Amino acid sequence: MRGVLIMSLFSSFGRPEAMPGAAIGLGAEQRAALRRQLIEARDAFSESPDWGWASAALARHLDAVLVSLNPRCLGGYWPVRSEFNPWQTWPREAALASLQRALPWARREPRGMSYRLWDGSEPHELDGCGIPSSHGADVSPDVLLVPCVGFTRTGWRLGYGGGYFDRYLAAHHDVFTIGVAWACGELPASRFEPQMHDRPLNLVITQDGVLESAPSAEVQFGRPAASWPLSL
Repeated sequence: MRGVLIMSLFSSFGRPEAMPGAAIGLGAEQRAALRRQLIEARDAFSESPDWGWASAALARHLDAVLVSLNPRCLGGYWPVRSEFNPWQTWPREAALASLQRALPWARREPRGMSYRLWDGSEPHELDGCGIPSSHGADVSPDVLLVPCVGFTRTGWRLGYGGGYFDRYLAAHHDVFTIGVAWACGELPASRFEPQMHDRPLNLVITQDGVLESAPSAEVQFGRPAASWPLSL
């Protein structure tokens, strides 16, 4: 059912002259429409009976990856709407109890993003985009959790359209990126064309498991992706 929904979205945006299976370059309005429909599908999923077990499954997969990576500082995010909440019942693993964490701080002018140390309490300060963040000192995490509206198995992400993560990743090439998404956000890799400023994610984690995406994602634009020994 999920695949039928996503393919129907793409068929409505496709060009008549496009060959079957060819990548589709979506314009700004088409990407915005796809983004809205994916968020609607995600919101609907959050109200379904599957939400509880899916949240628990995604948390288990994420914890296993983080324990394996053993980061110095984890750059996370504060969940909005129907995004996965990585901090629910944190820490779920004893090995993560002392992990230093940070939240993004976005600013509109000039547009950009940094990370601030976070003590784990519910944030009450809002960044320039109105998203809860921290008042801690600036820090440079070595591993990032990147929320995805949509994603492909080759590591490409459809975000919210602001370009904040893209700008951050362009300036921090060595950071290891973990896309966090619900499986209903998966897009067909053969038919989704990333933009030139996009950066591939190293991994994507959903309730269905872990996708090690960086090696194949690097090929399209020849961009280096951060590497990390991962043993699951």
